[in-house]
Amino acid sequence: MPKTKNDLPVKIRTAVAEVLQARLVDAIDLQTQLKQAHWNIKGPHFIGLHELFDKINEAVEDYVDDIAERAVQLGSIVHGTARAVAKGSSLKEYPLDIVADHEHVNCVSDALAAFGKNVRESIDKTDKLGDKDTADLFTEISRGTDKWLWFVEAHLPVKD
Repeated sequence: MPKTKNDLPVKIRTAVAEVLQARLVDAIDLQTQLKQAHWNIKGPHFIGLHELFDKINEAVEDYVDDIAERAVQLGSIVHGTARAVAKGSSLKEYPLDIVADHEHVNCVSDALAAFGKNVRESIDKTDKLGDKDTADLFTEISRGTDKWLWFVEAHLPVKD
């Protein structure tokens, strides 16, 4: 790990950087899934969902940058190439053959829910490791992800 004057011990920084790397590749994968939905959606709710998926993508782009920059602040080198993402993402593969708006709503909500779960687990991991700053970053991302999940799930059929 490259040298830094950050006072967190190397052991903690190394462990936290591993968590950050895992969430980084998930976030980049989530971004690409959102763009897949944004580009290919068809149906009566096209414009609203097309725009919503793009707004979520913009927020996730900020998450990607924040996660990567935090890892580098800790002295790590991040891996954000397409190959690194494909190899490391824990998110389920997004179907490439769907177009119907309701199918994209289901798949995007699944991806957001899985990402949110992983981020919440990362809050606990980094807090237990002793890096409250990274735990706080993940808390902020978790709140945002929950909001976007709520927005997408509002397009699912209401069941009594």
